Amino acid sequence: MSNKSRVAVLRTTPETVLADYIRLFELAGGAQALMPGLPTILKDNISWHYPMPAANTSPWQLEGSVMALRQAGYDKLVCVENQTVVTNPFKGDKLNLYDKIFQSYQIPVRYNFRPEDMTWTSYKPHAKMLALDHIYPEGLYIPDFFIGKNIVHLPTMKCHLYTTTTGAMKNAFGGLLSKHRFYTHTWIHETLVDLLAIQKEIHPGIFAFMDGTTAGNGPGPRTLIPVVKNVILASADQVAIDAVSAKMMGFDPLSIGYIRLANEQGLGNGDVHNIEIVGDIDLAQESWGFQVGHTFHGFLAWLAWYGPTRRLQGLLRTPLVAIPTAISFFNHDVAHWPFKEHFIYEDWLANTEWGKLFQRYQQEGCLGEGFSIKAD
Repeated sequence: MSNKSRVAVLRTTPETVLADYIRLFELAGGAQALMPGLPTILKDNISWHYPMPAANTSPWQLEGSVMALRQAGYDKLVCVENQTVVTNPFKGDKLNLYDKIFQSYQIPVRYNFRPEDMTWTSYKPHAKMLALDHIYPEGLYIPDFFIGKNIVHLPTMKCHLYTTTTGAMKNAFGGLLSKHRFYTHTWIHETLVDLLAIQKEIHPGIFAFMDGTTAGNGPGPRTLIPVVKNVILASADQVAIDAVSAKMMGFDPLSIGYIRLANEQGLGNGDVHNIEIVGDIDLAQESWGFQVGHTFHGFLAWLAWYGPTRRLQGLLRTPLVAIPTAISFFNHDVAHWPFKEHFIYEDWLANTEWGKLFQRYQQEGCLGEGFSIKAD
């Protein structure tokens, strides 16, 4: 792309973060990115139902985004959530404190896996697909509820075992693909590019707020090392915001497959030289030295999706898929959370200013004051 994309990046504090999200929306041109008068989907990010810092949309990110959108006149807000083989969205809503925010701001929540909320309908993309057409030879299905609505993604800054970093582009993954989306992992970078192309066809407006108040180093998206960084980002260009996030974390954005491919396909700017940074950050001074690292779970994933045994992955389209699903659940919920990540969370809760803000949300539900709440 020849024209520069805009990414807004602000330094923030627990005392100013809600106001900063409103300012962030204005700096990033949010009102120009979204179509007025239409329903707007909030697509939060629950990587793990447990409140692991940096793994999930933060409550202040959710509330600040709602406040920014409502103040700009986007009143028809609805949240859409998905499930994964290891994540329960109902549990995630409660433990990550979204439920009280939805209730206070009267925002309905729909689930893309419940037939009473939406229907999966056949969709033939206009854009040439890099991977999805051969992953789903029987045809691609997407939720009918998404078509014709704005979407606002709420990812966090963190590393990912499969994609090095994860952000706005990866946030579309759970919403637009069915629970069998793990079939795409061998071609995950191409899949994310295909999904962005589809989003541009079905959504009149696309925007992203990204939270880096606590960022996630290490083998994400769940078993992270939380690092307080006090930054928030926003952009209408999903490629650009992911590129800036990757650069800040210490990676070369164009060395990451999904960013490079999206840049080459003209779906956004992945080259930071073609991105205008507005706000508080000098991008040249930010390189945090994050690394994905290695885990036994990551080794098993490599065997399944990228190693020589990937030829056997057709077995995952049979009832045998229950085996790796059970292994993943055991690894995260039985082994990791109670014996490691729970203690990391408790330390963050007690010893960081963002952890103390999380405790305020636990006690008070919402922190926005003097804000006019309108029912949808």
